[in-house]
Amino acid sequence: MALRILAAQPSPQLLTLPWRLPLERWPDDCQVPLARGISRHVVRFVRVDHQVYAAKETREAWAWREYGTLRNLRRLGLPTVEPVGVVTGRQTETGAQLEPCLLTRHLAHSLPYRALFSQRLQPDTVTRVVDALVVLLVRLHVAGFWWGDCSLSNTLFRRSAGEFAAYLVDAETGELHEQLTAGQRAHDLDLVTTNVFGELLDLQAGKLLDEHLDPAEMVTRVQERYDVLWEALTGAEEFNTEQMWRIEQRVQQLNSLGFDVEELDIVTDFDGATVRIQPAVVEAGHHARRLQGLTGLDVEELQARRLLNDLDAFTVAADLQGEDPTIVAHRWLTEVYEPLWAMVPATLRNRLEPAELFHEVLEHRWYLSERGGQEVDLFDAAAAYIDDMLPARSQTLSGVQPTAGSELEPALGTDDDLVERVDR
Repeated sequence: MALRILAAQPSPQLLTLPWRLPLERWPDDCQVPLARGISRHVVRFVRVDHQVYAAKETREAWAWREYGTLRNLRRLGLPTVEPVGVVTGRQTETGAQLEPCLLTRHLAHSLPYRALFSQRLQPDTVTRVVDALVVLLVRLHVAGFWWGDCSLSNTLFRRSAGEFAAYLVDAETGELHEQLTAGQRAHDLDLVTTNVFGELLDLQAGKLLDEHLDPAEMVTRVQERYDVLWEALTGAEEFNTEQMWRIEQRVQQLNSLGFDVEELDIVTDFDGATVRIQPAVVEAGHHARRLQGLTGLDVEELQARRLLNDLDAFTVAADLQGEDPTIVAHRWLTEVYEPLWAMVPATLRNRLEPAELFHEVLEHRWYLSERGGQEVDLFDAAAAYIDDMLPARSQTLSGVQPTAGSELEPALGTDDDLVERVDR
């Protein structure tokens, strides 16, 4: 059988990989030295044309199904790993058949949950990670995706202005529907609470989590946060015609949560005295789209909100209220954002994404100002952060594979875990 590679953006260099060997026997010189966790599939990480991919051996039907599912989720703008292709027709030199491989692209600056907790973290990190998972689950459910295997293990996390953004990794069991039933959502919610409870207990057993933290409280938080967010995004509300301002209030509430409302279903009763509204189409990324429209920057939602706040402060400080917003944004980009990033030495630029570095400089500026009792100049704060804080950051992609016995060695529990050492 001839080797076949179906890829969305094929690279000729993919053909040079040793597909005639089982993944577990691939030589070290073709792999990227990233830590791996235990998985129900064999996974290897490779670099091709300066891109890092995860190759996962699986059954052919499963590979095609997951590839198609991930492509559909990406078309819907949902946060998932990017599918690259499927490799079939693999066989050894002796003609023995090998399982096909699913190829996904490495999610830059991301890390699995266990790698997060292998570092010294702030006490509320577990809360922020769980909240990010809940936001991901609600977004998937609003789009009609039943996950079927939702957990911290099957999720990757990226830093976003001090918080976390969650990305789906494993879509092997998922199903995309026009709309989910209450039973399908409840099934996913039951799975995620059960899985999160077990994963947090596992972290405590490995001395990676505060022993005083109660996993049962986190499970309760998952349920509560899910219900609140689901109601905000999809719930209907009624009011009388003298309270029409509540329509705008509802839209502003969703915007503050990071969602745009493309349609509102507005219905009045027979005598027109009562109004009922319900969001018909809700799309995540309100602040990210606004920032991209003004500056062209493509960043996470919480990062966008922080950058927009700084843009607003710049507008006031430069006395540019009333000026065309695109002109103001261009000045902020060329006078503040880009010059600050240019201060970072080339050898340190792989430590943080530009938007996350900008956020951390703002945080460091606040700290220095509080300590000194007076406002510190942004670029002075940036220089101090780059000199004192940034070198302590571990490299995000080119870091060395942890040695046996290190904290990142234990199982990470996901098919496409791409582990990076990151200090908090």
